[in-house]
Amino acid sequence: MSSQPLQWQCISQCGACCRLAPEERPEALEALNDEDQATYLAMVGKDGWCIHYDSGGRRCRIYDERPRFCRVRNMDQLFGVEPDQLDAFAIGCCQQQIRSVYGGRSREMRRFNRAQRRPDG
Repeated sequence: MSSQPLQWQCISQCGACCRLAPEERPEALEALNDEDQATYLAMVGKDGWCIHYDSGGRRCRIYDERPRFCRVRNMDQLFGVEPDQLDAFAIGCCQQQIRSVYGGRSREMRRFNRAQRRPDG
């Protein structure tokens, strides 16, 4: 087995990160500047999900134009994570959010964990 760390990989039709309820994700909101906080809060629907989340298709309707805080590759800047630790940090964040939204033994968690891969193959 390789000693290489895992490389973060998003999975389709998950959407756990689109659950924006600020009372459930205070650390995400605190990491943002004032302008991004305002954008984030404006995106929260009455049900706690992003207003741009298509719950039927389980996808983002503005994916190509989504704000910078919705882009995992910007998490190092938002949370002060060293770039070489970004994959491990992102995997941990996704696992935490998937566990919170769908459960630790959910199909989404199993799919996510399988999708994480080693950089060498």
